[in-house]
Amino acid sequence: MKISIIGCGKIAEAHAEIIGKLDGATLVSTCDREILMARQLAERFGAQSYYDDLDLMLEKEKPDVVHITTPPQSHFDLARKCLNAGCHVFVEKPFTIKAEEAEELINIATIKNLKITVGTDEQFSHIAIQMRKLASDGWLGEPPYHLDCYYGYEFGDERYARVFLNNRSHWLWQLPGQLIQNLIPHAVMKIVEFLEPEAIEVKAVGFTSTFLQMIGEQLLKDELRTIIKDGQGSTAYLTFSTQMRPPVRQLTIYGSKNGLLLDQDHHALIKIPGSTFKSYLAKTLPLNNLARQYRHNMFTNVGLFLKKQFQMKRGLINLLTYFYKSVESDSPPPIPYNQIILSSRIIEAIIKQIYGDKQGQD
Repeated sequence: MKISIIGCGKIAEAHAEIIGKLDGATLVSTCDREILMARQLAERFGAQSYYDDLDLMLEKEKPDVVHITTPPQSHFDLARKCLNAGCHVFVEKPFTIKAEEAEELINIATIKNLKITVGTDEQFSHIAIQMRKLASDGWLGEPPYHLDCYYGYEFGDERYARVFLNNRSHWLWQLPGQLIQNLIPHAVMKIVEFLEPEAIEVKAVGFTSTFLQMIGEQLLKDELRTIIKDGQGSTAYLTFSTQMRPPVRQLTIYGSKNGLLLDQDHHALIKIPGSTFKSYLAKTLPLNNLARQYRHNMFTNVGLFLKKQFQMKRGLINLLTYFYKSVESDSPPPIPYNQIILSSRIIEAIIKQIYGDKQGQD
């Protein structure tokens, strides 16, 4: 397959490196409004051509798949143009700014029998794939009763935060949901995988942390608390924070039979038995079970490292592998379209509630 990349910034480097390692995929061209950016990426990763004109690249290269790694405001227009040119499309998160744009892109892809997906690659880490299999095999029971998702982000020290906050020309400031809209797609997509898409209710509260207020920032909301409920009665809590320590990324699912804990930071998956002990054994045996599982995860991670399968971007490697296979075999893409649409709707509802009519613009 011939692959092209649009947008040649930092995240594009990860895409280009992975493309070069996947069998049957060749990076043929790069494109960026700044031709020097397109050239440096092409030269470093072996692409034969580079462009600053997307129409010209699509006409000359006729890529099979286009990766869009530009700022989110441009995703919709670029993806629509690539789909209409007959290309399959991989879009970095956030998929689009508005839910209606997500629906339109998926509608175009469906009509043209093309594939499109979004770069929420944390869904495709080794442990996320294991979690999905356990859930499908009935470990949780049906349907999941409640999900609890924590997604932390660390600004770093005050000097780094001030540099970012003072750069109002950065594309992130122009997003309707600013920082939150750029970072929560990973968390929301983990949740919607286990929810029914109908009759979704969303209640969200967003606010500016005390840390940001102390250094003079009043507009940027960097704390989010959300409750989500579907039509079958399943619920989810989503906590996004830049200040809680440690800045964990965890998902806990409580089913009607058992539970699961996915610890993204430590790359661990823990099975939580639904049965309990009614004696002092409850203070000992469950702890031994947890310790045994954490040791097992540790040895598994060591094995993956020795096999060179423990890369920082392993989730992206897996996601791209599955996506390319869906293109080659004309099979369903790795992320179902209804989940992409539902995620977009929930994020849009969150942003409207925490920013209101102002919609994040200062």
